[in-house]
Amino acid sequence: MGAHEVARNGYSRAAEVYQRARPSYPLPALAELSDALGLAAGRTVVDLGAGTGLFTRLLALTGAQVVAVEPVAEMRGRLADLLPSVTVTDGTAERTGLPENSADAVVAAQAWHWFDGDAALGEVEHVLTPGGGLGLVWNTYDDAVPWVRDYQEIYRRRAPEGLPSHQDGVWRARLAARPGWGDVQERHFPNPQRMPREGVVERMLSSSHIACLDAAAQDRVRREVEDVLEAHPETRGHSHVEIPYTTDVYWTVRTGN
Repeated sequence: MGAHEVARNGYSRAAEVYQRARPSYPLPALAELSDALGLAAGRTVVDLGAGTGLFTRLLALTGAQVVAVEPVAEMRGRLADLLPSVTVTDGTAERTGLPENSADAVVAAQAWHWFDGDAALGEVEHVLTPGGGLGLVWNTYDDAVPWVRDYQEIYRRRAPEGLPSHQDGVWRARLAARPGWGDVQERHFPNPQRMPREGVVERMLSSSHIACLDAAAQDRVRREVEDVLEAHPETRGHSHVEIPYTTDVYWTVRTGN
């Protein structure tokens, strides 16, 4: 089973923009997940859908051996260049190619919603050692902020029907229904990202289905983002803009077969 078509096509075109415009993650979120999953020297953690390595580099700080799995060649190449100490492999969450019982933990940052949930859980169960844990991480916009709500509407208007989103709760329902897993724990951390105005535009252009648009359509998106930024007093005329993200961290532990 391959990567989702929209993700594969979009991210293959936008790997460089993705690396520049996407936010990192706060260190307290990493610490929470590291403690929950026991990430440390002598342990192995698999990073599914690792992309360009925005979360992979943080996992490496724990001292654990990190295996990054990424199906999109352009993103995988960028990751390998940036993190030569990390093992980078071509694979999907549903078919990693990794040996049975080879990982103490599996993590997916900004990626799990793209996966076939049941197939991915089956693969996670295959690669995890007994008692291993699964961690899921997302950066989520604060839609209560008016300009962010309008900004997100640009994205939503162009989203194809059925485009996956972690906010629909499907991933959690599937995990809760799957035998052999403990309760899902969660923590949420503020993660505001201040960036140049152009970075806010590039953040939109790094979205998978936006990156699939032709040049003329992307120019229209760029103008719409600028219109939103000019329409709100907290962003109008500012050279830098703060995007209010929250980092959502979820984890659970394998309790049986």
